[in-house]
Parts: sequence; C-alpha cells; structure tokens
Amino acid sequence: MKNIITVFSLLICALLLIQCGKKEETATQKNDDKNVNNTEKQLNITFLLDLSDRIEPTKYPEAPEHFERDQAIVKDFVDYFKNDMEKRGGYKAKGKMKVIFSPQPSDQNINKIASEINIDLSKMKPQEKKNVFTTIDQKFSGNLAEIYKLTLSQKNYIGSDVWRFFKNDVIDYAISDNPDYRNILVIITDGYLYHKDSKSNDKNRTTYLTPESITQNGFRTNNWKQKFDAGDYGFITSTKDLQNLEILVLEVNPEKNSLKDEDIVKAYLSKWFDEMGVKKYEIYNSDLPVNTKSRIEKFLNN
Repeated sequence: MKNIITVFSLLICALLLIQCGKKEETATQKNDDKNVNNTEKQLNITFLLDLSDRIEPTKYPEAPEHFERDQAIVKDFVDYFKNDMEKRGGYKAKGKMKVIFSPQPSDQNINKIASEINIDLSKMKPQEKKNVFTTIDQKFSGNLAEIYKLTLSQKNYIGSDVWRFFKNDVIDYAISDNPDYRNILVIITDGYLYHKDSKSNDKNRTTYLTPESITQNGFRTNNWKQKFDAGDYGFITSTKDLQNLEILVLEVNPEKNSLKDEDIVKAYLSKWFDEMGVKKYEIYNSDLPVNTKSRIEKFLNN
C-alpha cells in the first residue's frame, strides 16, 4: 500500500513540475515577444530629390513621366510609414520623415512647401499624431505635386549636388543620434552626379560622373571594368562613418544609347558607398511604379 501511495505521490509531483515548466516557458516566450517589439527601431526616412532636367518631359519623355514616378515612390514610403504608426499606436510612434534638396532651391515657395512635410512624431502629442495619421497621404501627395509643378513651370532646374551632400550634410540630415532609429536615405536621381559647384579631380577620383566623363575615361569599351579597378577610378571619398545609414537609390536612368552606363554608374556608386562604410544599399533603374514598389518593399522588409 505504501509503495502505491509513494508512486502516486511521485506522479503528482512530476505532473506539477511539468505544468510549472510550461507556465514558465509561456511567460518567458511572452517576455521575449515583448522585448522584440520594444527593441524594434523607429523609422527615420529622408528623401533627397534631384530637381534637375531629368524630370523634363520634353527631354526625357516616359509613361508615366519621371516626376510622376518620383511621387509614386514617395507614396509607397508614406504608406509604409503610416502602417508603422498604426502598428505602434499614438504613444509609441516616434518616426521621422522629410523631403530635402541639395542645394536648396532658390524659390522660397518650394522650400516652404517641403518644410510642411517634415514629420517628427517624437515631438508630438498623441492627438497631433492622430492628425498626422489622417492627413499624411493628402499632405505629401499635394505638396510634392506642387513642388514638381513649380519646378517644371519655372524650368529652373537646380540639379542635385549629391557628392557635396554626403561630404557636408548627410550625418546631420539623415542620421539620428538616437540608436533606436532606423536611418533610411532615399536618393531619387538619374545616377549621373554633377553640379557646377562640385567639379574636383584627384587623379582618377572625381566629385562627379557624367556621360561625357565616362567617354573621356575610355569606359565605352568591353574591358571598362578592368580599367576601372586597375586605375582606382571612383568618387572622392570624404565621409567614412555611415554604417548606421541604409541607402536606396531609385530612378537611375542611364543614356539609352550607351548600354554600359548602367553598370558604370552602379560601379561608381557601389564603390563609394562601400568606402563610406554603408552596410546596406540598393541601386535600381527607373521602372514602372508597380515594379519599383516591390523593390521598395523588399528593401524595407529584409
């Protein structure tokens, strides 16, 4: 009888231990899930727009036009930003998103319109965030449309000094000091880097890349990559601590009669980003918005 009682007692103890273990495992899993959610980084998205003649329909006609493709790109990011707000809720959402130019347009109306779509949820109260959530789609689409409308009507194409932006401004404008942010820089450009104020050479390194310079460097041949590597061609690098920045370059539009330009442009940009310490970047040609959208989603979710 005693043996039966002893065995029965041991079985009860074993069952209790198993049950406690399951409860402890469940509690641990919940804590782990909570920690994952708490450590998920906030968004810090910066758009660097190239308001050069790349958007001029009479010079580079497309369907949709390039300025329409630009706006579709920004809309995709706005949707992603809005979904992130909804997921976090009014109290936890602290994302940032803005449109910038380098250099600033001379038209102060364009600068004012751009400043109105500079979003910083970390400085807002829940009610203010709610207002942003309900108006952000219309605000970004309307203001961007007005920016492109003014630029196209004036035909004062200021271009984009991408090289000088990386030299002087990228850390201040596109990277948060707070490690809780995921810093994403979206560069919308045709891929050729040129500005009248940034025309420097250091041996085979330059601050610019144009179809003319590609020809001058003798890259219109089949062995251009061998010459590129052997001659240490590329951009002059002045910034080397961008490991906390993700870069997505969209709307690269190489000369259609120069098939090698696509690879040459990407070789220049890739080498430059690598030397600046960028850990994650992608460079994509201009494409239909539906195809670009899938690339944006892949970049954001991987």
